Amino acid sequence: MGLREPFRGEGRDSCRSHSSDHKPSGAVPLFMSNFEQVVNMENKRTQEASEKPSDKRALTRRRFFGKAAGGVAMVGALPGVASALDKDNGDVLDVVIIGGGLAGLTAARDLRRAGCESFLVLEARDRVGGRTYNHDLGNGYVSEAGGQWIGPGQTAVADLARELGVGTFTTYYDGETVLLAGDGRVAIDLHGTFGTDPKIAAQLDELAREVPSGAPWKSKRVAELDKMTLGDFLARQKLKPEDQIGWDMTSLLSGGTLPAKMGLLHFLSMINSANSRYEQLDSIKDSAQETRFIGGSQLLSDKMAQALGDKLRLKSPVRQIRDWNQAVVSLQTDTGTVRARCVIAALSPPLCNQIKFDPPLPAPRAELQRRWPAHAPGRKTAHVYAKPFWREKGLSGGILQVNGPLIWAYDNSPPDASMGVINAFVVQSMLPDDPKLAEPILSGIFAQALGKEALKPQQFHDLDWGHEPWTISCVSPIPPGFWSRHGEALRPQAGRLIWSGTETADIWAGYMDGAVRSGHIAALQALQALRQG
Repeated sequence: MGLREPFRGEGRDSCRSHSSDHKPSGAVPLFMSNFEQVVNMENKRTQEASEKPSDKRALTRRRFFGKAAGGVAMVGALPGVASALDKDNGDVLDVVIIGGGLAGLTAARDLRRAGCESFLVLEARDRVGGRTYNHDLGNGYVSEAGGQWIGPGQTAVADLARELGVGTFTTYYDGETVLLAGDGRVAIDLHGTFGTDPKIAAQLDELAREVPSGAPWKSKRVAELDKMTLGDFLARQKLKPEDQIGWDMTSLLSGGTLPAKMGLLHFLSMINSANSRYEQLDSIKDSAQETRFIGGSQLLSDKMAQALGDKLRLKSPVRQIRDWNQAVVSLQTDTGTVRARCVIAALSPPLCNQIKFDPPLPAPRAELQRRWPAHAPGRKTAHVYAKPFWREKGLSGGILQVNGPLIWAYDNSPPDASMGVINAFVVQSMLPDDPKLAEPILSGIFAQALGKEALKPQQFHDLDWGHEPWTISCVSPIPPGFWSRHGEALRPQAGRLIWSGTETADIWAGYMDGAVRSGHIAALQALQALRQG
């Protein structure tokens, strides 16, 4: 869930030893066709983020952002900019960045590379990384509790990792995925996909080509598509109950809500980011869940933060922003008042509601923040074993469950497989809050799928992002009608305020890649604002 933040590629923010080019033939039943067996029983989600050569749209955008990054490096040499950055500003900073996640830290890094030293990053938490977080498993190993994956076309975050010296490896998915419903169990090799019906996926791909990823409200068919939910679209396909189960899981993992509440326009904009190929959005092989970072995704933020030194201030939530429409903006924090000529708010829209703005924000922006859906916090667990024993049994470690607390479990072991790790997305309401009570329930489910060895994990980690006051929601389950009414207010600056964060990205919004892209753009906007005075 990148980033998606934080779960898929926050995205959702993966090691193959099999033939990755093998695809199921027509004789091999699709995932949900096989899943029908399980439902009937009950009834009695290297190459480092490389782009495909054919992905002309993504390549074009890559060239654009490459030029943008170059622009950051060169802007200090432009007439009027160098002097603006070098002059003594007293107690007034050039730029204050709110948020120490990927977006905010990328912006700070770009400012410094452009020659700007008059800036400060304010982070509410006692750590950096935002919706990425690494559980420490000992001996240098980690398991990601938030966004963790990247994939084809996600060049901004891949380039950042290379610059920071953070390596990558391929997500492990070799072997059979286990499907559970009640006491029923079926194992099938999905070959790195979730077995979605290709005919329905093709229809979504065709529609997605007409919905700009960065501005879905500008689609020529916005009036038609933004009235519908993904559920409305699927209802027209006359799905069998077992097929509907698969789409329910897909919608939950990708967008944080069921199809009945997922806006079709928004879902199509997500597919558009993935070169208008649904499988590239929501599979593992050649998809947004294909690649992991050695050392975990939070390592990117940790490395950027280390280079900032005292220009990063932790435990400093911003409570009030005054005079954002004046030449100098005042920010009241728990560690004092800071003044700046420009402010980058690298926050998700709902988090902006925790800040008091004086004067009030323009009505369209304030309404967007109030209406932004923030009911998908997500909860992710990690079971740690002595080794990935399931691989010896020909299993991928992937588990999907119907009508249970488990949404999707997967192999999250380190690249050297020196220990076995199963991560899981779970339904908060169907699992006890207490990790000591939750662990045996999940271990029992894993044992049903993988074998009795799963009953005794050496470690268990559990992070419910709903308990994180500086997160609120991991992904954004945008409902129908939202983009039509509020989309135009997403990015325009308000006085001295620049809006950043993965939700504002032109492509891969909601993913770690989108966060990095938004940070690059925010730095350019801030430098331009300083040049203009």
